Amino acid sequence: MSSIPLIAGAALLGKEGQLTFSTGLGSDPRFKALAADRAWLNDLRDRRLTTLNLDRKIYAVLLAPTADGELLVISHAPGDPLLNFVGSVDFAWDIIQYLLTDPHDAMTIVDHEARLVFISPIHEAFFGLKLGEGNGRPVEQVIENTRLHEVVATGKADVGAIQRMRGAERVVSRVPIRREGRVLGAIGRVMFKGPQQLEALSRRIKDLEGELAFYKRETETLRARDYGLEAIIGQSPAVQRLRAQIAKVAALEIPVLIRGESGTGKELVAHALHHLSPRRDRSMINVNAAALPPNLVESELFGYEPGAFTGADKKGRKGKFEQADGGTIFLDEIGDMPTDVQAKLLRVLQDRIIERVGGDRARTVDFRLVSATNKDLHSMVERGNFRLDLFYRISPIVIELPPLRERLDDIPLLVSKFLQDFAYRHARPVPGITPEALAELAERPWPGNIRQLQHEVERALVFSDGLTIGPENLSEVPRRPQGALTSAVQPAKQRELRHMVSEVQNEQIKEAIAACGGNKKKAAARLGISRSFLYKRLAEIEAQTN
Repeated sequence: MSSIPLIAGAALLGKEGQLTFSTGLGSDPRFKALAADRAWLNDLRDRRLTTLNLDRKIYAVLLAPTADGELLVISHAPGDPLLNFVGSVDFAWDIIQYLLTDPHDAMTIVDHEARLVFISPIHEAFFGLKLGEGNGRPVEQVIENTRLHEVVATGKADVGAIQRMRGAERVVSRVPIRREGRVLGAIGRVMFKGPQQLEALSRRIKDLEGELAFYKRETETLRARDYGLEAIIGQSPAVQRLRAQIAKVAALEIPVLIRGESGTGKELVAHALHHLSPRRDRSMINVNAAALPPNLVESELFGYEPGAFTGADKKGRKGKFEQADGGTIFLDEIGDMPTDVQAKLLRVLQDRIIERVGGDRARTVDFRLVSATNKDLHSMVERGNFRLDLFYRISPIVIELPPLRERLDDIPLLVSKFLQDFAYRHARPVPGITPEALAELAERPWPGNIRQLQHEVERALVFSDGLTIGPENLSEVPRRPQGALTSAVQPAKQRELRHMVSEVQNEQIKEAIAACGGNKKKAAARLGISRSFLYKRLAEIEAQTN
């Protein structure tokens, strides 16, 4: 099979740039003219490698400095990709140099007889070789456990193989190089320093995939979350009264003030009011007044015009009230709003008109106001920390949220909801909780209310076996203060709560067995409990029935 000679010509330039020798295409007058062109030559000196088009053929031209001047070598190019690469990248030579000497990606090249023709300097040092010492020798005599000679013989690549060299393991690739169907040689490269590095990369990928799946479930949960009355968990009289109040008030355009201790669910009530209102199809904008930077309160609430202050958006920005136009604005922690901003808020509530910071044009806005606080606004008004006229504007209707200590009967339902949410977020079976643990939770003071209960349940899950929460998994906290009367009533209250918890669990077990067609193994897995615990509860249920 005939092949095109690699070298098509050469030319030798002296120290002054004069042509001293030429052969092949190097003697072509057109090439001599280029070699005499200082601009072309300077560009070649910078690039080291370029392309040349003569007689509708494209060649590669390499410049190599010599002791007496410079050598220009003209060669036939093996294919279009290389020509495109050399012609498009000014620093193609430097990239080739990097690939050949990269300390993190050592390279070994053999010819069609599996003899070494090149080995990266870092690899030579690894094998204890001097520069070029291994060239011309059979590769299997130089590199232990290599299979490059087999790749040359079979023409089949070997990628991702583990090779032990000088007591160290490396993950390598071995690829044959072909031209016109003929194997010219092969290249061996180190892909990873060892299996440990590959395993670490695999673990990192799995961790990232797990995080991605978690955030997908979180997003789906937020999208599917029902902010109606169903989101307010509980069946206690206090919660039933709360739902009735929300249902009556939601359809009205009157401002509502939600008052309750921290962690009682004020934001859920605000969402329920919006969800049940005629404005449900428009936005609900949340504003935490306590979290607003003091110097940015006005710009956040009312927006600002272009160039209103240093660092302002060049296009200006809508404030929260403009964003809530047609919908609902929820001002959480309104008791922390600065008094100077209270005056501007009062004007907005009276006239439904706002002015952006740095602007002089009034803008009409239409919104429904819902605000919330955990502070005693009456006392703040008496101390002069809250405007009386603003208080009357925001509180024609006040909804009081009961603290958790006044609705202890709702703890089992709340805990069940938290366990289901936790299981879904982390893609695991729904854990259970023992009656003793629920009774223990009912005896605590809960100054942080529902939010504190949620954190306690999630913490207990972390320190449990992941299947069932028991009293031993709960954190150590002081018991709820009890007076003499409370002490007398508490045992009866505890017995009543335990009886209710037991009934709820019995119903869940019956429903799970029915859903699984009587298969107790599947029912236990569905409930997230062990089969032994399920059999124990079934025996108790049967004993109670008899």
